[in-house]
Amino acid sequence: MARRRKAKEPPNYGGQAVMEGVMMRGKKGYAMAVRRAEGSISVVEGSLSNIAQKNPILKWPLIRGVHALVSSMSLGFASLSQSADIAFDGIEEEENPSRFEKFLFEKFGDKIYDFMKWAAMAFAILFAVGLFFLLPSFIGDVTNRFTPVPSAFIGIVEGFVRIIIFVGYIVVVSRMSDIQRVFQYHGAEHKAISCHEKKLELTTKNVAACPRLHKRCGTSFMLVVMVISMILFTALRTVFPDWNMWLGFASRILLLPLVAGLSYEISVKWAGSRDNFLVRAIIFPGMLIQQMTTAEPDDRQIEVAVAALKRAIAQDTPHKRRETKISLPRWKMRLRTEAAGYGGRRK
Repeated sequence: MARRRKAKEPPNYGGQAVMEGVMMRGKKGYAMAVRRAEGSISVVEGSLSNIAQKNPILKWPLIRGVHALVSSMSLGFASLSQSADIAFDGIEEEENPSRFEKFLFEKFGDKIYDFMKWAAMAFAILFAVGLFFLLPSFIGDVTNRFTPVPSAFIGIVEGFVRIIIFVGYIVVVSRMSDIQRVFQYHGAEHKAISCHEKKLELTTKNVAACPRLHKRCGTSFMLVVMVISMILFTALRTVFPDWNMWLGFASRILLLPLVAGLSYEISVKWAGSRDNFLVRAIIFPGMLIQQMTTAEPDDRQIEVAVAALKRAIAQDTPHKRRETKISLPRWKMRLRTEAAGYGGRRK
């Protein structure tokens, strides 16, 4: 008897808001749409790495979550940087470069920009680890030293401190005008994906009517990371009640891959493909946080999200793709930048 072939599941699209735009990621490639200063939309698209196809171990549970997180962060930082270049292209800067900046440019040329971008990415990662993992651990150790409470309870205190810092950070940055626009594009990204998942035509009207909250959002994933880390580190404090502060710091960093892998399996692989009472209960706190990290977009922002998603979908349907590409060695990848149909072609 012939075996029935398992039907291929349609790809789940995700993405992120960037400067004056949206990046959408599919199964085979990604597309980023950015509103330029003069009003047109530039679309940049490229292929995703197929390293997971060549190395089956990267598809194993837990490991696939770490790989997905690293690749998403890498693409996200690159997209943020490139979107800023596109969005602010043509806008004259009033401030002249300093002598030090002139020296660096004369010494290293265009390479200095790549170095600065990687340095900014490294600083952002270190800042996030320090703020959301090491600082709560330090507060927990201080609390354990000066209060007569069980060591296991300190793990719970540390977890709540981490969540409070996370929410407080969002509240502070949400007051910045530039970040508010990013949150609007974040809402447009969610609306466009929801519209596609409902199998509706990707029009401005249909997208605008869709919800701006989504259960596979990175904000919800971060909250799951914090809950998982609270459970894990509480268990460790129970088993090792006498560990010192430096051992605690080391454990936070060394166990980050495990925390990320567990969080991915729960929030993306399990909750992301199901809809029941337990799933809704687990994602409910993350949906509340999304009330702050997303905002209602206007029609122009929705147009940008739709442009990005349509190109991402086209990446997964080869017969719809055009073959013309422009090689940009600066980004060390093959990209296609277009604004055809949106007001002109980017130079």
